[in-house]
Amino acid sequence: MYLLGVLAVALGIGVSIGLHEIGHLVPAKRFGVKVTQYMVGFGPTIWSRRRGETEYGVKAIPLGGYIRMIGMFPPRPGDDPGKLRVSSTGRFSQLMDEARQASLEEVRPGDEDRVFYKLSVPRKVTVMLGGPVMNLLIAVVLLTGVVTLYGTPVAQQGAVVASVSQCVVPASQAAGKQACDATDPRTPAYEAGLRPGDEIVSVDGHAMKSNADVGEAIRPRAGQATTMVIRRDGREQTLTLTPVRNLLPKLDADGVPVTGSDGRTAMVESGFIGISSATPVTLERQPVTAVPAVVGKGLEATAAVVLRVPQKMVGIAQAAFGSGERDPNGPVSVVGVGRIAGEVTSGQVQGFGDTPGSLLAFLASLMASLNLALFVFNLVPLLPLDGGHVAGALWEGVKRLRARLLHRPDPGFVDVAKALPIAYAMSSVLIVMSALLIYADIVKPIRIGG
Repeated sequence: MYLLGVLAVALGIGVSIGLHEIGHLVPAKRFGVKVTQYMVGFGPTIWSRRRGETEYGVKAIPLGGYIRMIGMFPPRPGDDPGKLRVSSTGRFSQLMDEARQASLEEVRPGDEDRVFYKLSVPRKVTVMLGGPVMNLLIAVVLLTGVVTLYGTPVAQQGAVVASVSQCVVPASQAAGKQACDATDPRTPAYEAGLRPGDEIVSVDGHAMKSNADVGEAIRPRAGQATTMVIRRDGREQTLTLTPVRNLLPKLDADGVPVTGSDGRTAMVESGFIGISSATPVTLERQPVTAVPAVVGKGLEATAAVVLRVPQKMVGIAQAAFGSGERDPNGPVSVVGVGRIAGEVTSGQVQGFGDTPGSLLAFLASLMASLNLALFVFNLVPLLPLDGGHVAGALWEGVKRLRARLLHRPDPGFVDVAKALPIAYAMSSVLIVMSALLIYADIVKPIRIGG
C-alpha cells in the first residue's frame, strides 16, 4: 500500500507536468509557432516518438518538462537572424548571443514567420500562461470532485472529548514527564470512564452547545459532584465525577493575565477533570457553487507559502542539519509528497485515509494542492519561469503602446535574452532549494496527523 501511494503520486505528478506542457503546446501550435520538442522530465531521454515536426518523449528526471519552440529570443536590432555573431565584450553578452543563436538555429527556410518572438503580445501571453492555467484547471476539477462527492468538514454544535489525561500532575512536575507514576492521583475524567470521541451532551443539567461551554461549566464546580451526560456509539450515558481544585492565572476581558500590586500574577481557583474537548465536525457534501471559495482559500494559502519561501528555507536547513522541527505548513519536495502519500495509504497516519473514499479524497486533495503550487509558482515574474516570459511580453506591449501614444517609431520586440543572467541565477537557486528540500524530506520529513 505504501508503494501504491507513492506510485499514485508519481503518476499524478507526471500527468500534471504533461498537461502543463500541453497547455503551452496547444496554443503555440494553434498560433503557428513551430514546436520541435514536447518533453516530460529532464536529462536522458527514455522514450520518444516523432509526429510531424514535433518529437514527443519522456526523460529520466521527473522534475519538470518543457516544449521547445523555435525563435524564443529575437535577434539584436540590426542583426541578420541567419548570421548572428557572438559578442566578445563580456561573459554575459556571450551568454545572451549564444542563447539567441540557439533559439534561431532551428529556423529553416519558410519558418521565418513561425518563430515565437514574432507573436503578438496577447498570443505570447496566452502561450506562456497556458501551462499554469492548465494546473489551475486540474486543481479546480479535483477540488470539485472532493467537495461535491466526498464533502468538507463542517463544525457542528456541541463538544467531543479530544483526549483524556490519566493522572493529575502539578505544573511544576509536568514538564518532560512521559508517563504517570503509581502514586499519582487519577483524573476525575479517567476515573469516570470518559474516552476520546465521547460527545458531551450536558454538564450538571446544562446543554453543551460548544467546546467553550464545557470549560465554563466545569470551572466553578471544584470539589462538587457533577453529572455529565455523554453520547457514545449513539447511546447516551450519565457519568458522575468531581472536579479537583486547580489554580490558574486570572485573566481580564482580553485574556491577559491580571497582576497584583506586588507584581505577581493573580490566581483563581478552577475545577479540573483532565480532558481536552473539541468542536464536533462532520463531512457534508457541498454544491458546485462552493468550489470557487475553496479554490480561492487554497490559492491564498499557497501564495502565502510561496512568498515566504526564502524564510521557510532557513527553517528547513535548520531542521535538516540541526535539531529544528519541520513546519507542517512549509514547502515539500516531490519526495516529501510521495512519502506523505505512502504513509497515508499504508495506514501509518491515523485519521487520514481510513476508508477508500477518504483515501481517494486525500490523494485528490494532495494533487490539487500540488497543482495550485505549480500555478502560483510559475506566475513569479522571473525567468526561467513562465511568469518571466509573460512579464517580457507585457513590457513589450507597454513599450509599443507608449510609442503609439507619443507618435514614435515601433520599438520592436523586447529582448528577453537580456534577462538571462537573472534566469541563470534563478535556476541555480531553484536547484539548491530543490536539493535541500529533497534532503530534508529524507532525513527530517514532515509528519502529518500528529
